[in-house]
Amino acid sequence: MRAILHILRKEFLQLRRDPNIVRLIFIGPIAQLLIFGFAINLDVNSVPMIVCDLDHSLQSHDFIARFENSGYFPIVAYVDRIGDIDDYLQRGKASIAITISREFGRKIAKGEPAQVQAIVDGSESSAASVGISYAQAIVAGYSQQVMLAGFARRGFGMLRPISVEPEIRVWYNPDLRSRNYILPGLLGMILMQATVVLTALAIVKEKETGTMEQLIVTPVKTWQIIIGKLAPFTIIGIIDILLALAGITLLFGIPVRGSLVTLGGLSALFILTTLGIGLFVSTVSSTQQQAMMTAMFFVMLPMNFLSGFIFPIENMPKLIQLVSYLLPLRYFFEIIRGIVLRGAGLDVLWPQVLALVVFAVGILTLSAVRFKKKLA
Repeated sequence: MRAILHILRKEFLQLRRDPNIVRLIFIGPIAQLLIFGFAINLDVNSVPMIVCDLDHSLQSHDFIARFENSGYFPIVAYVDRIGDIDDYLQRGKASIAITISREFGRKIAKGEPAQVQAIVDGSESSAASVGISYAQAIVAGYSQQVMLAGFARRGFGMLRPISVEPEIRVWYNPDLRSRNYILPGLLGMILMQATVVLTALAIVKEKETGTMEQLIVTPVKTWQIIIGKLAPFTIIGIIDILLALAGITLLFGIPVRGSLVTLGGLSALFILTTLGIGLFVSTVSSTQQQAMMTAMFFVMLPMNFLSGFIFPIENMPKLIQLVSYLLPLRYFFEIIRGIVLRGAGLDVLWPQVLALVVFAVGILTLSAVRFKKKLA
């Protein structure tokens, strides 16, 4: 234990003398939290719209007012020709265009079908999908109003069409804010950065500077070196996740609905997994640059895009979904979002916990076997 404490003290002294590492440890996670929290927003609250009203009737004005009053479709321009729509869409000044056909009002008054065309900019697929859904809901509401008005004119005021009206209740994230989904997942990204990259760089730096030779000539055993090397980054990871939890709770108002003790324990389990990955990267790298490139291209990028951080795994191709089962971050995302957003416990999250235990034991064992107390 005394040998491990001496290695631990040496590691903290090295970290304190390297300002770049200190900035990466603490400033990096805080910057990520602020950027993802304030700048990145996947919610679509505004779909700029162009109106081409070829009818100019009371009915067409009432129809357009439906879009204006919804709050989702700010009208950026009115045009008199369909050909003028292209310029606005090509320049990105609008995302959707509504064209109202001639005799729209006359057909509505006579109870006949009337045509309305919606042209959507598909280059922004998320905004286009949401815009189409909003527009369809508005058109459906207007159609129902016209139908009821027609019944009233024909003396069937007491008659109402049979319909099913859904009463929707959203649990865990009532406002459907993407921030509430992204920020808890960011905790996993912060732990990945603070452990995988830093662990790999710290060990490879020992090889480059020659200080690994000093450890080799000491009577310290291999397992003591490994524990002494990994312990500081375990502490750093815990500090980072505490800072991130405080940030998402105090700055962004996202409460932790589950147990903080469970969250802390499972975060420590995930840290063991990422430390094992960082140790493995160090065993296959000879320089810090090589370790950084290996960590970024073979660990960080797959974890970022294939683990469900932003893109739902259910929307990925089947082959990619199978690959995602090999990523520990996938299971930690499910754990942390389950605890923070849904208040889930071990009785619900035990499959993900079991998967992390298997990954932690397997990766640490493999890395320890490859880590030899000798120069690479």
